[in-house]
Amino acid sequence: MTTDFVATTTIYSWKQEDNRLARRRKRKSRRRQEGRRILEHIPQYSIESGEDKPVTAARKFIHAEGIMPPALLLVKRNEHTTDRYFWAEKGLFGAQYVEENHFLFPSLRSFESPTVTLPASVPVPVPASVPVPELVTELVPELVTELVPELVPELVTELVPELVAVSELVAVTVN
Repeated sequence: MTTDFVATTTIYSWKQEDNRLARRRKRKSRRRQEGRRILEHIPQYSIESGEDKPVTAARKFIHAEGIMPPALLLVKRNEHTTDRYFWAEKGLFGAQYVEENHFLFPSLRSFESPTVTLPASVPVPVPASVPVPELVTELVPELVTELVPELVPELVTELVPELVAVSELVAVTVN
């Protein structure tokens, strides 16, 4: 007994096959994305390398123009390739290195996203006779606006009822 096997294959053109393989998702480093966001705020200069190598062209341009750090230099090598360099107090660096290690460069610290630092504990005098929910409605808005002045006062008043509810739960569980 003979059996005919039929192979079923999906026929792709070479271009479709290449596109299908090239669509793999690239992993995006959060640290590098943060560095890229920081470098967006740095002054940028676009130049052509001409006969020089890109690094040499960047160094010559920096010295000729008297550019002060920090600066980002985009050096066009040819019609397809552009090299990116970061001019810092310490010297000339590849932009990709700076994106990944932006925290090592003091000149970029002023461009980092601001973080609010609060003291570890704030001493609050609590009279024993006042119930906890009333304390929250009276003291929290003052404390929050004192600790975080850029916080919108309307937001603080919106948060107070939720804090009262939480404080009531805490008071019930403590007692």
